[in-house]
Amino acid sequence: MLTAIAIENYRSLRDMVVPLGQLNVITGANGSGKSNIYRALRLLAEAAQGGIVPALAREGGFASSLWAGERKKGVTGLSLGFASTEFSYAVDLGFPPPIPPSAFDGDPEIKRECIWLGEKLRPSSLVVDRRGPQIRCKDADGQWDTFRDHFPSYESILANLTDPKRMAEGVVLREAIRSWRFYDHCRTDAAAPVRQAQIGTRTPVLGHEGTDLAAALQTIVEVGDEAALRAAIDDAFPGAALTIAYSHSLFSLTLHQPGLQRPLAAAELSDGTLRYLLLVAALLTPRPPALMILNEPETSLHPDLLPALGRLIRTAARTTQMIVVSHAAGLVSALELDEACVSHNLKKENGATRIAGMGLLDGLAWQWPVRL
Repeated sequence: MLTAIAIENYRSLRDMVVPLGQLNVITGANGSGKSNIYRALRLLAEAAQGGIVPALAREGGFASSLWAGERKKGVTGLSLGFASTEFSYAVDLGFPPPIPPSAFDGDPEIKRECIWLGEKLRPSSLVVDRRGPQIRCKDADGQWDTFRDHFPSYESILANLTDPKRMAEGVVLREAIRSWRFYDHCRTDAAAPVRQAQIGTRTPVLGHEGTDLAAALQTIVEVGDEAALRAAIDDAFPGAALTIAYSHSLFSLTLHQPGLQRPLAAAELSDGTLRYLLLVAALLTPRPPALMILNEPETSLHPDLLPALGRLIRTAARTTQMIVVSHAAGLVSALELDEACVSHNLKKENGATRIAGMGLLDGLAWQWPVRL
């Protein structure tokens, strides 16, 4: 389980450590920096997929992703990391040197990248240490061994680990990060593919775009918790009945609601109803991940649906660590009914995002690896 995420010099996140529990809510006014925390988590996930540099390019380039205010003297770059009860990780990105010249001199390079045991970084807990192009790892006797001398500056070590014997900790960490799931505004407009019948296979994990919704719901019926699925639908739409139709590998769904003479196909459902069904499929997955992040799941939902969604998320948090980014007071209140819920209210001070009420001595004492 992640116990904290740390971000430095990324957009409005000048220097932030966010303590985490099993169920987490991040809220705040528009422009307070909620989405930046979500995007920082996405960037951490991209490091394990080999796409952190392209992801920054899609955001408008490395330079535009940096904190625009005053920075620490002599350091220009951004750092991302997290602490966990097993392995912790940090990556430091900065501009490349001007020599030799390159057409890609706007791309960042990785200056430092570390993996350590437990939450706190100490020399004794460090097990993988990347300094520029050189990567070292500790062997079974606790001695440093040079793993690679000339590693590409634009790639994370997590993306190219091919030796599970010499760097087992890195492989374990990479696979854990690759299992994270993000759900952010699946399309529900009139032309959205989810409204049409789709070719389906067994789908224990709803895709990030949600186009495989019908197949994912049928998978829950066959190999997951069908009773929980029916209960989640009845909680939001009392008396409603969900039906999954399939023929020649084409899957589609209908929802029969009380008072109607016929069931409604996906193409006829409101955006809010369809979005709720997408969240049901994601949260009742038969293959729970270690971490799931929901970004503004309340979008398009009627306020009356938020308590039911809150109950569904609280149930999912029993088996999956949850981070929910939301500005809907009804959903935040529903989640905070769980005594274990960790709730952070963000605010802006002089352009920088802060956690309201958190002092310098609160939370985890995070230490960044020093850039050399």
